[in-house]
Amino acid sequence: MEKPFISRRDLLSSTACGFGSLALANLFARDQLFADEPQSELNGGLHHRAKVRRVIQLFMNGGASQMDLFDYKPLLFQKGGEDFDPGEGIRVEAATSAPGKILRPPFELRQHGETGRWVSDQLPHLARKVDQLAFCMAMQSRTNVHGPGSYLMNTGFLLPGFPSMGAWISYGLGSLTDNLPTFVVLPDARGLPYNQKGNFSAGFLSSTHQATILNTSLPAPIPDLRPPESAHFITEEADREGRELLRKLNHQHLAVNPGDSRLDARICAYELAARMQLSAPEALDIRSETEATQKAYGLDEKRTEDFGRRCLLARRLIERGVRFVQVWSGAGGAANNWDNHTSIVNELPPMCGSTDRPIAALLEDLEQRGLLEDTLVLWNTEFGRMPFSQGSEGRDHNGGTFVGWLAGAGVKAGATYGESDPWSWRAERDVTTTYDFHATVLHLLGIDHERLSVRHNGANRRLTDVHGHVIHDVLA
Repeated sequence: MEKPFISRRDLLSSTACGFGSLALANLFARDQLFADEPQSELNGGLHHRAKVRRVIQLFMNGGASQMDLFDYKPLLFQKGGEDFDPGEGIRVEAATSAPGKILRPPFELRQHGETGRWVSDQLPHLARKVDQLAFCMAMQSRTNVHGPGSYLMNTGFLLPGFPSMGAWISYGLGSLTDNLPTFVVLPDARGLPYNQKGNFSAGFLSSTHQATILNTSLPAPIPDLRPPESAHFITEEADREGRELLRKLNHQHLAVNPGDSRLDARICAYELAARMQLSAPEALDIRSETEATQKAYGLDEKRTEDFGRRCLLARRLIERGVRFVQVWSGAGGAANNWDNHTSIVNELPPMCGSTDRPIAALLEDLEQRGLLEDTLVLWNTEFGRMPFSQGSEGRDHNGGTFVGWLAGAGVKAGATYGESDPWSWRAERDVTTTYDFHATVLHLLGIDHERLSVRHNGANRRLTDVHGHVIHDVLA
């Protein structure tokens, strides 16, 4: 005898089904079933009115050098080549090398815009946009090692196994569209970053909330979305009938195994994949974009083509309802990233050159289309670099201070928060921890970071652990 199907209400109440309890509450709010918190008041937020509906995060993998890009320090120019002495008998150490002499930034930094923000000559396009950005000039990490640092910036913890920010946002707010993933990652064509897929994991949340990784350098960015061309026997009708049979079998099995979140996530993934067969090809096809738009993103130049294409796709994806998109610059390893141990003068310019024009184009494109009114753009890295040399002209890792910026919805354009010491060695005033940064992003999305939590292994886990404060100085 065929086992009966369970109702939709029973299915949602007994399983995660890709939403979880918080996302289910958000779904009810969409239908205004909570009379005391109508969606018109929350504006898409979970706990309070949201300023942001979707996020694009630009992640500079490897530890972008803050003093060579944004954190202008006259002392480094004046005392280049001298011994580094912060005074008061403070012991100076580096992560992977012996501390060298003070390294003078090899490129000029100049003031730009009405705010007078200092920006390296290596970022001429972004320099014209500084009055739109809010800078956190004294960010600080708890580590100066790539793996833990990248985990901390992405998941809020130094160790693997915790949900990434994108997964938390997916869990808390659910999807804006039924036809595309909620959380998408666009990695560098040269490879995945440090920690590989661990940076975008769903951790102990349902695997439905993990990132969908699109390798845009391949002919088929989404593998196995369609049957192979050699499988002529798989017609559209047969494919549809097969999916329907699979759906029935899966839901029958789920009905008698309601606690299996892995099965639940797989069912949701199959159903999303079926819908993406129609929606994804259009979303990823940039041929409909004007020649001027493609040129603005740098698709006409080899050095900017990859990152520019992914920035353009990020705009197309959030425009079609993807809630969180990460665009990565740099692969893991000793080269082709922002981990400039050997030579700042030779290794930093290619990374700046590949990202500068596309990022400026993304900001301008979002603004012209009115998308910045509810889209947040983030620029991040896992830590910074040291003020003294490694070898002759490289810089070692530095968790003591680094720079990040925000732009778009809810952000105070031109704001600056925090300051490092005169050497850009340690964060000195108004420090921004990774927890503070995550709390601020969640706040803009209408989420109280202290209330978005999941009971796991006897603890109430959240993105910000037991830390974090919203940085109101960078909010409009």
